[in-house]
Amino acid sequence: MKIKNIFLAGLVLLGMSSCNDFLDVDAESKYDNEYVFSQKTEINRALNGVYAQLMSGDTYGSSYLSTFCLNSDVDMSISSNEVATDNSYRRFDCNSMGGDINKYWTASYKGIEYANNFIHNLQKSPLFSTDDQEIMQMLGEAKVIRAMFYHDLVVMFGDIPFSFIPNYEVDNYVMAVEDREVIQKTLINDLKEVATYMNYAADQSDGVERVSKEFCQAMIARIALTCGGYSLRPDKNDVTNYGTMMRPDNYKEYYQIAKTYCEEVINSGTHSLVLPFNQVFLNQCNYIVVNNDDPIFEIPFTKGASGSIGYIHGPKGENYEGLTTGKNIWGKSGGSARVSAFYRYSFDEDDVRRDYLNGMWYYLYDGTPKILTDYTVFNNKWSKFWANSGNTMGANSDGGTGFNFPYMRYTDVLLMYAEIINELEDGVSGENGAKAIEALRQVRQRAVPEAGKVSEFLTKASASKETFLKAVLDERKWEFAGENMRWKDLVRNNLYNEVLYYSFLRYYAVAENASGTSDYIEQVEQYDGKPGYLETNLPYTMYYKENAPNPNNVNAYPNTALNVLELFNPYSAQKPEIPSEWMLGDFYSWWNDNEGCPKDQCLFSFYGFMRGDRGGNVFVVRNGNLEMQSGANNLPVVRYILPYPNAAIQRSAGAYKNYYGYTK
Repeated sequence: MKIKNIFLAGLVLLGMSSCNDFLDVDAESKYDNEYVFSQKTEINRALNGVYAQLMSGDTYGSSYLSTFCLNSDVDMSISSNEVATDNSYRRFDCNSMGGDINKYWTASYKGIEYANNFIHNLQKSPLFSTDDQEIMQMLGEAKVIRAMFYHDLVVMFGDIPFSFIPNYEVDNYVMAVEDREVIQKTLINDLKEVATYMNYAADQSDGVERVSKEFCQAMIARIALTCGGYSLRPDKNDVTNYGTMMRPDNYKEYYQIAKTYCEEVINSGTHSLVLPFNQVFLNQCNYIVVNNDDPIFEIPFTKGASGSIGYIHGPKGENYEGLTTGKNIWGKSGGSARVSAFYRYSFDEDDVRRDYLNGMWYYLYDGTPKILTDYTVFNNKWSKFWANSGNTMGANSDGGTGFNFPYMRYTDVLLMYAEIINELEDGVSGENGAKAIEALRQVRQRAVPEAGKVSEFLTKASASKETFLKAVLDERKWEFAGENMRWKDLVRNNLYNEVLYYSFLRYYAVAENASGTSDYIEQVEQYDGKPGYLETNLPYTMYYKENAPNPNNVNAYPNTALNVLELFNPYSAQKPEIPSEWMLGDFYSWWNDNEGCPKDQCLFSFYGFMRGDRGGNVFVVRNGNLEMQSGANNLPVVRYILPYPNAAIQRSAGAYKNYYGYTK
């Protein structure tokens, strides 16, 4: 779309000279500032350069949704590596030498520097006035983008270097490391000041592809909820210690802020959940922007130039000599952003999200579908294959889909609100509790068409504070696959170690059970509240056959041009007589007969938190040491916090120091 090309063109005005500070980011040319910030058209072009920083493949263009989307019971990356590495972030195994953290760090601080430059020079401009709504809108957009970068750095790295001053305005280029609560409180207050001046998305020509009032308000809520939640804090006296999960003593003050700003968004009436769940993402795969439904802010990538949405997601699509042929006019697709093989079993059988999200086959270069028998399944939320014939990138294409990423959705606001009320009110009785239930109901009813099931779900959820929190977090689990949300939700509620413990055991127990029996089966089934499903209901053998195009359920599989696979009920153990034309695949063949233990993929995919060995032992990792673990009591923390990159430490001349057991 036009706006995306405009954002890229904005780079011409910014980054014209380089400032060799410790961050190694480009700084805006001071020589041009007087001219640029003396005319609104040039100011707007400079703002486009700030937007362009969001499109980097080292942040939101790819890495945010792949490299740093950490393993959980939803998003999952498999590893068979039995030794420690520099950069296995998703399995909690890395150090400061990993190249990807340095790229993410540098790209994020580059985005912050662009925003700092813009804000600083706009506020010095002779045109600056709080009475000028257009100027204040542009100021707000830059401040929210800056808050995005800082917020995600804080979530990933904890306490970080922080400053609102452009690098060229200070003599000492080494930003001081600031406590995360101070950073988040500063961001909240900064956004509060500008929110009232901003436009709603519906009142902007570019809609949700530009920062709006409701996005600013939603960001305040997200930052405040994060600040009030748990996070991993370092032991400053012992660098080998992985840290302690803590939340601020005054955490309810932040929850109250989050409540206020969620209510601002909800009460504005500017967004709703009218479109079906899948249509929200199909629109993004076809470059359709809707300004009053679920998306509140979409990062506007450029077709053929930026963004990996729908390339790393969706079914894998192979090519041959750089091309796809026959019915396959969509080009290569990576299909690497996957979900746990057990994710689909957590859904209600009538939940429309289940079959849409969980992809069970991929395509050869000529469009022939092939069954997926693996440790993970494809996340079909977005896909190149969902683009209609007029929007395909061509048979010789690969990445750079240009599909927008919905960084903030109204669904998130509703579920944040439900979680906040439950915590503040100690449950959901009373007037505010009814509002929390209504927020959850709006999300649930879009996913489960049967009204009776929705009512039953809400009644059970409302029984106690604990059951309502679980229901909200489950709903987030089913909503946000592939959006880098699940592990953060678990961290905020201090549940990450528990969920990872059982996520490991599901893989381990099913692998063992395939060989005969497993001592962990009953433990996992009890935790999941589904007795018998791992032992008797999983389809270790999957039956399938190839069907012609135009599948019966286009809501579950939108592509009507390619052949599909018909699967024989992969959600139960019923085994009727199978006609000869049906083929079969061993879906859970995860047991290594030669070693007499689960395969390495089941042993090492959670390596930095929990792992097995080939002798049948299961360990957790506590402060770098392996310990035998029996049951979910006294679990160690998950070292999800990333180390400062070594390059940043070196440039700081020793001002920065890693904790959490990172020794390099």
